[in-house]
Amino acid sequence: MFTGIVEELGQVVGLERQGDAIRLAVRGPRVVTDVRHGDSIAVNGCCLTVVESTTDSFVADVMQESLDRTSLGLLKPGSSVNLERAATVSTRLGGHIVQGHVDGTGIIVGRQRSEHWELVTISMPVELARYVAVKGSITVDGVSLTVSGLQDGAAPSFEVSLIPTTLEMTTLGQRQVGELVNLEVDVVAKYVERLLGPSVSGPPGEQTTDLASHSTSSRDAQGIA
Repeated sequence: MFTGIVEELGQVVGLERQGDAIRLAVRGPRVVTDVRHGDSIAVNGCCLTVVESTTDSFVADVMQESLDRTSLGLLKPGSSVNLERAATVSTRLGGHIVQGHVDGTGIIVGRQRSEHWELVTISMPVELARYVAVKGSITVDGVSLTVSGLQDGAAPSFEVSLIPTTLEMTTLGQRQVGELVNLEVDVVAKYVERLLGPSVSGPPGEQTTDLASHSTSSRDAQGIA
């Protein structure tokens, strides 16, 4: 588990393609200070397992499933990446509960600069829109953010407001319009949907539920008008 608070801006220093996988070497002196074989580190929001490490870098294997569902396949030597070690029982939960299981990718479709902050608009897959709410939490490239605006419809998108610290200490300050980012919606929303009952389609909860219909049915069953 992670919190979405990026600890370090790392750099890809090696990338070995292995057919249906890649072996990724990432420089991150801070996150490897106490790392051991088998530990988890989130790279741009994707939970990876450390298989090798040195005093300033680590190596992780990325399988085809992850390459298909995330932006990690676009990385190359020199790419900057957001890094966060797995949370411990004494970790401050400064962000929100993040699993490091990317639900899909979005595209940055707009950036609006202000004097002290920046408004970024990101498109998202239609099947993820139901899990996103204004003032709710979402993870973008491993960064825990609060949704400040939402656009539903055939081409859904959401807005996040980035403070100078986020722009400086994460890759979100470098991302340009048209670039791909990893998205992880709030896991609580997915569990609520699952608990409410069976449904019709699609990832990441593998079912959908018409919450309004469910709520009405519950009231009728209890004889409540």
